[in-house]
Amino acid sequence: MNNNKFVMRVLVFALALSLSLAAGVYAADTKPVPKASKSSKAQSKEGPPAVQMVLEPKAIDILKAACSRLAAARTMSFTAVVSYESPSRLGPPLIYTTKSEIILQRPDKLRVITPGDGPATEFYYDGKKMTAFSPVENLVAIADAPPTIDEALKAAYDNAAIYFPFAPMMAADPFKNVSDGLIMAFYIGQSHVVAGITTDMVAYANNNVFAQAWIGAEDKLPRMIRAVYRTDLAHLRHQLEWSNWQLDLAVPADAFASVGTASANPIPFARPDAKLESYAKPPAKVKSSKTKGTTK
Repeated sequence: MNNNKFVMRVLVFALALSLSLAAGVYAADTKPVPKASKSSKAQSKEGPPAVQMVLEPKAIDILKAACSRLAAARTMSFTAVVSYESPSRLGPPLIYTTKSEIILQRPDKLRVITPGDGPATEFYYDGKKMTAFSPVENLVAIADAPPTIDEALKAAYDNAAIYFPFAPMMAADPFKNVSDGLIMAFYIGQSHVVAGITTDMVAYANNNVFAQAWIGAEDKLPRMIRAVYRTDLAHLRHQLEWSNWQLDLAVPADAFASVGTASANPIPFARPDAKLESYAKPPAKVKSSKTKGTTK
């Protein structure tokens, strides 16, 4: 089964089922076909057997190794290219891409610079404040921040809808994010194409998302992940590629502040949809000024 077919089957159960059917076809090509018995005819009417969701130890070990490698790094930098599909007017999805340069210093410093595609943005967190800066529009939003990267990223999402798809792997415990609600994980094989190195391919899923990851066989660093969300009826695909990994590098003290924000126009650190939500609410009912027994 090729990678496109493999990824396109978004629902976890449909994916697992397709793999079992493929195995059945291969077996049919290599063995004589026996005559159908009454029991097999009855089984065909009932449908294919249910596929068990399993957590293969080899797949779990590969995921754990990658997460442990990242969790142990005190500082890191990498490039992240995020591609995601969005429906077009004609139906087939279009694909959009963003590129971000990330520097992280545990436990309380982070910089994410996204030059494009789309609006250029910069995000800074220094353990006390978090800053969202739009250099082209010359707008800046600054807010008090919690004391850790994990908490700051959660606050940024809750308060301003700022989200980074690579955030789960920047967490203090990446494996906790990966293993939460895990219902299936299996080893696919190796690739010699992605990132120009040998990678181990692993598929894993919970009740929300099905993902396929490419992880360096030698360095244990994540190189690419493709995901489809189970509740997405359009089966749109999301892809994240990592490159330029540097772990435990020396980070300059001024890496987590921007000079450009000093002259920027301040705006509230708030969700961009907050104003729209207020307009969406029905107007409050106005009590009548008339009271019983009185007239105007």
